[in-house]
Amino acid sequence: MSKVVELFGKATDRSDLNWSQIISGQVCPFSEKRCYKVRKSDPGISIGTCTVLYGKPLEPVMICPTRLIERGQIFTDCFHLLTTHEPGNELHIVPEVSIPGGSVDYFLVSVRNGRVKDFVGIELQTLDTTGTVWPERQRLLRELGVPRGDEAENLKKPYGMNWKMTAKTILVQMHHKVQTFEHVNKKLVLVVQDKLLSYMSKEFKFDHLKSPAMIGDSMHFHAYSLDRTNPGSLHLSMTSRLSTDADGMGVCLGLQAEARVELEMIIQALQSKISSATLFRPV
Repeated sequence: MSKVVELFGKATDRSDLNWSQIISGQVCPFSEKRCYKVRKSDPGISIGTCTVLYGKPLEPVMICPTRLIERGQIFTDCFHLLTTHEPGNELHIVPEVSIPGGSVDYFLVSVRNGRVKDFVGIELQTLDTTGTVWPERQRLLRELGVPRGDEAENLKKPYGMNWKMTAKTILVQMHHKVQTFEHVNKKLVLVVQDKLLSYMSKEFKFDHLKSPAMIGDSMHFHAYSLDRTNPGSLHLSMTSRLSTDADGMGVCLGLQAEARVELEMIIQALQSKISSATLFRPV
């Protein structure tokens, strides 16, 4: 059995799919674009691995952040944090917004008459691997009868999960960024798989975080499980919500940092990016 659970957004145990067409198409169904994860040695080839099996017992672990935007559910689950949103306002999903001190994966934005009225920052984080999943991917293609182009499936070196570096890096980034959001009285959400949140809770100080989350807090954690709802299909579902503030993030890490940015600078960055293409359309 292959340890690659999902390839280009499709469950790999499905026999009803044209896998040769899927592999050659290289399209991510979540972003509706070409998969951005490409081979360093050949940028013309997208790797396409969304989810792999890892651990004891083996369980699905997401290794691509884009996998989290399935159905747009993570955005829907942030609507309640738009505390000054009003009926009639448009909702926009704006990707990759740079602000002083860093960038944010997505902004959920409430807009009226072309003007930003409220926003929530949303960061995505999945596990980073150690080693490469490529040989496992190539073994899967052999099982599926798809031409591979190399013999990497014969390599036996396993891949691993970089739990510590992944968790620490994203928490340090959130500690820095949440001070920006708190300063302008807005919310920042970190979206992760439940397994990563469980690791963070054990390895860092999380016992002061509020569960369930408090809407007034500036920093929110949304955790999702990846469940098999029917044969050949995996589905994201929320498992928990935690929250704290900038000081609470400092307690998590024992670090001190400062980030200050004017509200108008963020609004200008958002308004320059909102368009009909960013308008939220529920599936």
